[in-house]
Amino acid sequence: MDRKKIYGYVRCSSRDQNEVRQMIALKEIGVAERQIYVDKQSGKDFERPQYKKLLRKLDNNSVLFVKSIDRLGRNYMDLNEQWRVITKEKGADIVVIDMPILDTRKEKNLMGTFISDIVLALLSYVAENERINIRQRQAEGIVAAKARGVKFGRPPVPLPDNFYGVQQQWRERKLTLKQAAKACHLAESTFYDKARKFEKT
Repeated sequence: MDRKKIYGYVRCSSRDQNEVRQMIALKEIGVAERQIYVDKQSGKDFERPQYKKLLRKLDNNSVLFVKSIDRLGRNYMDLNEQWRVITKEKGADIVVIDMPILDTRKEKNLMGTFISDIVLALLSYVAENERINIRQRQAEGIVAAKARGVKFGRPPVPLPDNFYGVQQQWRERKLTLKQAAKACHLAESTFYDKARKFEKT
C-alpha cells in the first residue's frame, strides 16, 4: 500500500455486539490491531476520545479504513465536516470497506473527488434519516404500547404488610411521617406518595 501508514477505526455502542465483525474486516484488509482505534459510544457526534487520538495521527501519508460509513458517524453535517478535515486538512485517504466507491486513493482527479463527495453526502444523509426514522418508530411504538395498557419502567415496589395500619396511624397523627416511613422500611417521600395514592383510591 505504497508504504503508507495504515489505520483503522471501530465504533460501536456499549450494547452493540458488532465490534468483533468490524475488527475482523479491518484485520483482513491488512490493518494491524495496534493501529485500530475503538470507541464504544453513540455516533451522534465526534466527541470520542479514541477518534480524537486517531485524528492527531493522520497526515498526508496515512490511510484510514472503516467498515461502513455509519461507523465513522451518523450526523449528516458533522460527518461531511470530518470527511473534509481528514481528506483536505490532514491530507489522508479514507477507505470505506463496504462501499468501494468511497476510496479516496482512487481517481485523484477532479471527477473522482466530485463523485466521492456526492456519494458521501448521499450516504450520510440516508444514515441520519434512518436514525431519525428509528427514533420516530420507537416513539410511535411506545405510544401504541401505552394505549394497549403496557407499563414501562420498573415495576412498583409492593407495599409492606403493615402499610395500611401504619398509614392509618399516620393519618390520625399518632405517628410522624418519619416514624411511619421507618416502620414500613420506606423512604419518607415514597411512604408519603403511596399514602396519598391510597387515600385517593
